[in-house]
Amino acid sequence: MTVVDIINKETTQRHFSFEVLPPLKGTGTERLFATIDRLAPLSPLFINITTHHSEFVYKQMESGLLQRQRIRRRPGTIAIAAAIQNKYHVPVQPHIICSGITIEDIEYELLDLQFLGITNLLLLRGDKAKEDSRFIPTPGGHEHTTDLIKQVNRFNEGFFADGSPIKNPGPHFDYGVACYPEKHEEAPNIEMDMQYLKEKQDLGAGYAVTQLFYDNSKYFSFVEKAREMGITIPIIPGIKPLAKLSQLSVVPKTFHCDIPQELAREAMKCKTDEEVRCLGVEWAENQCRELYQHGVNNIHFYTVSAVESVAEVAQRLL
Repeated sequence: MTVVDIINKETTQRHFSFEVLPPLKGTGTERLFATIDRLAPLSPLFINITTHHSEFVYKQMESGLLQRQRIRRRPGTIAIAAAIQNKYHVPVQPHIICSGITIEDIEYELLDLQFLGITNLLLLRGDKAKEDSRFIPTPGGHEHTTDLIKQVNRFNEGFFADGSPIKNPGPHFDYGVACYPEKHEEAPNIEMDMQYLKEKQDLGAGYAVTQLFYDNSKYFSFVEKAREMGITIPIIPGIKPLAKLSQLSVVPKTFHCDIPQELAREAMKCKTDEEVRCLGVEWAENQCRELYQHGVNNIHFYTVSAVESVAEVAQRLL
């Protein structure tokens, strides 16, 4: 059963899924597998794996000058996806992104995924490079998620990107996309941002997973507007419990989402990260329970720096 089928399956049972990062280059899989060992017994619907392509860093040479080098900090998304699926027998969903990769490279990723029996994808544009003020597509790459979707659709139809036929087409890919209850940072307004989501749906996206948020009213408003615009695909809420004092400033800046006044006020009273973690668990649990009350049965958790918190929230809910 595909992730699309699982999400669309009529059930009142409550489920969750979660996202993990590939390990840093050279660090091995022990920490990653420890995360999954902690969460797999809670029966996640699926696990998605982020993709991080190359970026520029500056390395000091013996002369004292700085040399700019392009490195890839977290390689191996596809291999990690295969390892997780084989080890845990849970559907996996690697991210396929436009950022830092060519159309030809995407094609090779799709072929590798077919060989490995992985046919669930999350299609994303990806973040802009840290050194750029706006997203700049890689030469020979895609600028928009919709372009990436069209390539996957053509691949599903039995054609490579250059139009040549695939002699022996493999399994069909199913995919979801991302959406932003508080608007993508580069979108001029929420209505235009939602129109892009409608276009992704019309091209074939089976569901959308939201960016993390802490104010459920933003999610409810987003879903209501989406339905009014004819967006009918499931919109899975993304939740990440606050876990550290530093996240009060880091999270809004990194993920472009607001921390509600009530949560911010209570967090400011905390003296330690453990106090913030406990507050974050309580807030996330209450978020999830309210989402359940509004008919949401599938919740997606972001686990980075919050594995124990996610596990505690999931255990309380299931």
